[in-house]
Parts: sequence; C-alpha cells; structure tokens
Amino acid sequence: MVDPARSHLLELVRDYHDAQTPEAAPFIPGQTPILSSGAVLDADDREALVAAALDMRIASGQITAKFESSLARTLKRRKAVLTNSGSSANLLALSTLTSPELGDQRLKPGDEVITVAAGFPTTVNPILQNGLVPVFVDIELGTYNTTAELVEQAISPRTRAIMIAHTLGNPFPVAEIAEIAARHGCHLVEDNCDAVGSTYQGRLTGTFGAFSTISFYPAHHLTMGEGGMLLSSDIKLAKLAKSFRDWGRDCWCEPGEDDRCLKRFDLQAGTLPEGYDHKYVFSEVGYNLKSTDIQAALGLSQLAKLPGFIEARKRNWRQLREGLDGLPGLLLPEATPGSDPSWFGFIITVLPDAGFDVPQIVGHLERHNIRTRRLFAGNLTRHPAYIGRPQRIVGSLANSDTVTERTFWIGVYPGITTEMIEYVIGTLKEFVATH
Repeated sequence: MVDPARSHLLELVRDYHDAQTPEAAPFIPGQTPILSSGAVLDADDREALVAAALDMRIASGQITAKFESSLARTLKRRKAVLTNSGSSANLLALSTLTSPELGDQRLKPGDEVITVAAGFPTTVNPILQNGLVPVFVDIELGTYNTTAELVEQAISPRTRAIMIAHTLGNPFPVAEIAEIAARHGCHLVEDNCDAVGSTYQGRLTGTFGAFSTISFYPAHHLTMGEGGMLLSSDIKLAKLAKSFRDWGRDCWCEPGEDDRCLKRFDLQAGTLPEGYDHKYVFSEVGYNLKSTDIQAALGLSQLAKLPGFIEARKRNWRQLREGLDGLPGLLLPEATPGSDPSWFGFIITVLPDAGFDVPQIVGHLERHNIRTRRLFAGNLTRHPAYIGRPQRIVGSLANSDTVTERTFWIGVYPGITTEMIEYVIGTLKEFVATH
C-alpha cells in the first residue's frame, strides 16, 4: 500500500534537489576546478538515500541483499558480500583465505603473497596484517601494471597467493597470471577497485580470481560515500567471507532473522554444550565489516547509471590521449594489449630529457585549477610503514622508483566535460611549449 505522506515527502526531496542543483554554471577556464575524481549524484540518488532513512534502514538488511545480488549479476559473479570500504573488502578477501576450513589450501603465517610495489597500501596491508610476507615485483611504464613474466619469476616454494590491483582501470594481464596461479596452486585476488567495467580478452576484470574487490569511495566508478564489495563465484569461499565479515559467526541467518535453518538449538560446535544458540557460535576469528541499508540504497541507485559512467570515462580518456599524442617530454598511457579499460585516471610520466620535472608541470596544472594526483604511494617499499617489515623483493624496482619520482595522473571521471578536457589539453601544450 502506498503511503501518501511518504510519497509527498519524496516528491519534496526531488524538488529540493532541483532547487539545490541549478543549471550547470558555465565553465570558466582557470577558475572552475577540474577535479581528478569525484561522485556524480542526481535526484534519484538523493531520493534513494532519504527513502531508506524514512524507513529507518539503519542496519544491513533487505536493501543490502538486493544490492549484493544486483551487483553480482552485473559483474558476472555468483556471490557478493558488502563491506564498509574497499580496504575492508581487501582485508576480508585475504583473511578468508586463512580459514582452517580450507585445509591445506589455507594461508598460514609466513606464506608469501606476490604483489606490486607501485600501488596503494590497502592491497599490501592485509598481507602483513595476516602475518604473511609480501613479495614485491616491478611494473611496466606505459601500462603501469606488472607482467606475467615478472610474477612467474617471483614464485617460490612458499608462494601461496597473488594479490594485484588493476592500475587506474587498466587491466594487468590477468588471464596469464590466473594461469600461473592455477599451475602453482596459488589463490588469485583481483583488486578491481579502480577497474569496474574493464575487460581483458573480452572478459570482465574481477572474474578471474578466487576473489575480487571493489570500492564505493566517492572517487570510484560507483559511490555509497563509503563502502566496498567482495565478489566470488566460489560458494564456499563466499560463505566463509560472510562469516569473517560478520564477527566470524557460524550462523548464516541475517540480522534480526531467527532459526532459518530450523536448527538454531539443535547443533553442537567446538566444546560448547549441545544445543547452544547457533546465533552466538563463532567458527572464525572475524571482524565487523558490515555496511548499512542507507548506503546500499545509494549504491543501488548508482548501479543503474554504471554504463553511462563507464562510457564517459572512456570518452574523456580517449580525448586526452588523442589531444596529447606526440607531445614531447611526456610518456602517455597505453591500454594493456587485449584489454578495454574502464579508466579511473589518465597517467603521465615526465621523461628524463623533458627539460622540466613533475613539481613544475604539476604546479602549472594546479595553478590553472586542474587537480592532479600521484600514482598513489609510488614505491611502497620506500615508505616508513614498510621499512623493516617482512618482505621479499624480486628483481629491480626501477620502474616503481620512476613512478615515485616522475609520474602523476589527471581526472577522467564523468563530471568532467569535453570543454574541460580541451582546456586541460591546451594547458599542457602551453606548458610544454614554454619549457
């Protein structure tokens, strides 16, 4: 039954949104900020948030379940587990692989996990947080991803997993690395946070590994404000992940749901008394990484716009790539062969003989209100957090060092217009011409 008062309130919310979002102001070159990333939100998003709030959906429940199933279907995975951040999704993925339920396949303290030195900490931190040893490999300039050859060289008798991110939406050679993982009996975790909608060899990234993760931070393809998702097509792994997310409990009933299994008081676990309430039986050393229905409502609303967001990112990236082609002193990005990236950003490396450096070109862009970002942490092994930590480095990290010294990126997110891109192109050309 439709509630007239609720319907009226939601109509007012849409009116409020329109009043607060006047016709787009004209772009003023040099004054209007061109952001590196950001959320694109509309009246549907505002209404979705308010509707969930009106229904007091303050915990995880039906909307969360609908968002999980809808996203899993969209991204071609059987199961999805919503978390409170993409970082938590990465932690959840690797922690789940330590479960005793996996027998000889479980990760144990001291096992090695191959990863990339040039990236963001949350791909590496879960390795250390689980008592595992990160094995760092280098990347290629141009694609800014590692290669199958570098990963193969890093394999040792202690290697048990590979955890790598698709850099700025550009897929790493995931089919080849998945084959290496399978051949050596290793788990593969794809950090797909920057690459929702990217494909490799015609197949969506995030569908090659045992687990994949995505983020809903405002910078990413879809936003919930904060939030993340772990996805898998392995039903056992997905069930274990849900346990790790929900304190490590053994019960699979949703919050507020009782005795769906019809055995709530009929089970015996550990050395507990027979019939101990299954809702309070814990089979894993887990966390509370849940999100809320209010955030999931925004995620569902955003999901309907994903195809348009992806196309806008590709369009902006192509316009930059074509407009800057041949510009001296700059190494421009290249898609990994066989891939169709859903780009997160446009990455540029200043060549050694350019006649200018990163602070100069970045300073010029920032003074013209064009926002820039570094390739996250650059070479992670050079940061205080990782110095003296257990690790193994395979080969040279020369390109990771190059990224640390001479690489930055600019935005392609859907809030950037064609006119803005032209201004970015003109500003970069002007800088290079005068240096």
